[in-house]
Amino acid sequence: MSDTDGDNDAQKPKGIFSTLMADGYWLYLKGEYKKAIDSFTTALTLKPGDKSGLVGRSRCYLKMGEPENALKDAEASLKEDKSFFEGLYQKAEALYYMGEFEFALVFYHRGKKLRPQVQEFRLGIQKAQEAIENSVGSPTSVKLEIKGDLSFLQKDEERAPPITAIQHLTKERKQKPPKIPKSEKTTKQLLGEFYSDKKYLENLLKDEDLVKGKMKGGEKLQDVIQNSLTYLDTCTEFWNQEKPLCARDKERKLMPQTRSKSHHTAPPDPAQFLLKALKDINAELTSGNAKCSLKKAEEVMKMVQGWSDKDISNKKEIIGNLHSCIGNALIDLGNMDKALEHHQKDLELAKQCKLPEAMSRALDNIGRVYAQLGQFLQAIEFWEKKVPLLRGGLEKTWLFHELGWCYLELNRHKESRDYGLRSLAAAEEIADEKWLINTNVLVAQSEFKLGNFESCVSHFERALTHARVQEDNSAMNAIQKALDEAKQQLQ
Repeated sequence: MSDTDGDNDAQKPKGIFSTLMADGYWLYLKGEYKKAIDSFTTALTLKPGDKSGLVGRSRCYLKMGEPENALKDAEASLKEDKSFFEGLYQKAEALYYMGEFEFALVFYHRGKKLRPQVQEFRLGIQKAQEAIENSVGSPTSVKLEIKGDLSFLQKDEERAPPITAIQHLTKERKQKPPKIPKSEKTTKQLLGEFYSDKKYLENLLKDEDLVKGKMKGGEKLQDVIQNSLTYLDTCTEFWNQEKPLCARDKERKLMPQTRSKSHHTAPPDPAQFLLKALKDINAELTSGNAKCSLKKAEEVMKMVQGWSDKDISNKKEIIGNLHSCIGNALIDLGNMDKALEHHQKDLELAKQCKLPEAMSRALDNIGRVYAQLGQFLQAIEFWEKKVPLLRGGLEKTWLFHELGWCYLELNRHKESRDYGLRSLAAAEEIADEKWLINTNVLVAQSEFKLGNFESCVSHFERALTHARVQEDNSAMNAIQKALDEAKQQLQ
């Protein structure tokens, strides 16, 4: 064998790897995430541990709603180079989607220190800070964030306010000075899963650089964390006084004999009960335990349905939230028909209560179910009803893009292009580089199908420019491949 033959053989794996990576990113941009994962996985067998391949696959996992797998790949990309900024960003994003907002905030900050010019880190810090404020704020401003709305896509000022179904129940509550529990063991028993949150927040306060930051409203992050700790201490004392541990054990044993079959007595503090219950339900779902999430949501639903209107004045709104939780758990379990039923019930209750935010959430979830079933006409029907309820540029960008994608799947390329242009205009308003890539690609794909090759080339070139700004080499390769194909049509 000649030296030339040897060189060619050595180049083959490298060429195959580059092709697989380019294919992976092209499939990602087309929304074919499962196929993209297969392409990245095959590439990684040729070049194990490749940082770009791991980040590419991590992005696909996030799009498919698998943040745990996304986190594993992101962490693997940082194994050899802790300063790899794309890996840091992907790790922060995965943690954010898992609901681990405090951890996500730490890695957004690390990335910003390394690459202050990358605006995604700044936006990540803002959305994580806001999420912390909304999800573990003081008792006077309790807000619920239900999985299934668009919060995972919304950033800083574009984010729609989270569901506040129980907010008014806590509005007038006065915050009492917390009392120190007798022992750490008692605290751990009373707080349950919240105990780890408490310990983390305490450690977070020790990070001087982090706590110097400020929230969107100007409030110091240190104050928010301290208020959260004060709130947890207050809850600990309240639960201990309301029902000592020994009394709870005794009651649990007697419960089958004393429970009323027709009516559930509401707890002394329905707002606190629901806040914890909904957080537990959401935590199970985001951790990948959809069965437990479903079981807990159904149990809480049964309890709330047994409460009187005197116990909770916005009962229908709470039940709607629970239908949304149950529907999302069923989506993860693959039971789309049942999921659809619950999201439709959520929509009915939202209409009855005249709650635009809840209507928007339900319409979004119904559209998602139909899209996952490949029933794009139905998805379009419900998503187009959501358009008048849109809040903020990022939500507009996302929804118009999804509508355009559905029309593209239906080979209705004119409608696909029109929605793509609307999505592009919204992305330009918020100056989001990643969405500027996605929206330009959607328009280019539509123009290609319509035979408007000059416009197609123009939009692919714009997408390529934004990919270069992002320093996303794999995306650049995929777009370049599509651009070359489009240019051939002009010859």
